[in-house]
Amino acid sequence: MDYLKQIRQPIEGDLEQFVKLFSGALTHTDPLLSQVLHHISQRGGKRMRPILMLLLAKNYGSISDVTLNAAVGLELLHTASLVHDDVVDESGERRGQASVNASYNNKVAVLVGDYLLSTALLHVAYTSNGVIIQNLAELGRTLARGEILQLSNIQNTEISEDVYYEVIKKKTAALFESCAAIGALSAGASPEEVEQARLFGQNLGIIFQIRDDIFDYYDSKEIGKPTGNDMAEGKLTLPIIYALNKCPMESVQTLARKVKAGTVNADEIAVLVEFAKQQGGIEYAEQRMRDFYKKSMVFIDECVKQADIREALTTYLNYVIKRNY
Repeated sequence: MDYLKQIRQPIEGDLEQFVKLFSGALTHTDPLLSQVLHHISQRGGKRMRPILMLLLAKNYGSISDVTLNAAVGLELLHTASLVHDDVVDESGERRGQASVNASYNNKVAVLVGDYLLSTALLHVAYTSNGVIIQNLAELGRTLARGEILQLSNIQNTEISEDVYYEVIKKKTAALFESCAAIGALSAGASPEEVEQARLFGQNLGIIFQIRDDIFDYYDSKEIGKPTGNDMAEGKLTLPIIYALNKCPMESVQTLARKVKAGTVNADEIAVLVEFAKQQGGIEYAEQRMRDFYKKSMVFIDECVKQADIREALTTYLNYVIKRNY
């Protein structure tokens, strides 16, 4: 099945408009800025977040210039946050491509991230919708808090599943949440409908992140990061958190503390990866995804009336939970 074709089908023309508008936002006459923006645009991506916003707007009414500018604003904000995150994490790659900070330097990356953020605010201002502007501004604050929470959690010796979800809700899930809520807002949905859409987006984002985290336990060139990369960056994700709490052996707890301290080596990471698999960490993470999947399907069954939008959102959900990269 061509999941992406089926997901895009109800909004194909609108998505093309979005791509043109977004591409225009990533152009500039300044030579260095133009070069870096082109580097960023080469990542492409599947446009999963703007697609979600367009689908939710169509579910509650129609896609308008307000929707399109809001989608560009949110995608630019997301892009800016990734550029800045790579500086914070000292990452050399993003989606299998050299990160901006690796290709240029941290100064260029920070300044280009600032430029993208300002351009995001410009596009969301074009909506002339105070609630949408407020939502996007709050998203920026939430993403920053999520990154700070993740950094502070590295120093926290407690290994907590609750903190794991708290970080997700302030990072990946916050983006999906805003896409769904702003999409509904742009089509004139009621406050109750916007809240239902927001929770759907949050659940979808949590599924997306858990699936991403599971990838870290398997080697794949398509994903663009080596096995155990999250642990190398000081992050303990759901499979290993579950395994550590299920079987708190002192030897692996010591290794987990080394992950948080940033002193773990590749061989020790391999031990933790194998331990997570042996203790059923992958199966547990997959079960949690299925739990959030059920919650998401309740929204689709009860709040999506158009057959083509219902089919697209169901396919979207299935793609997120079943994707291989």
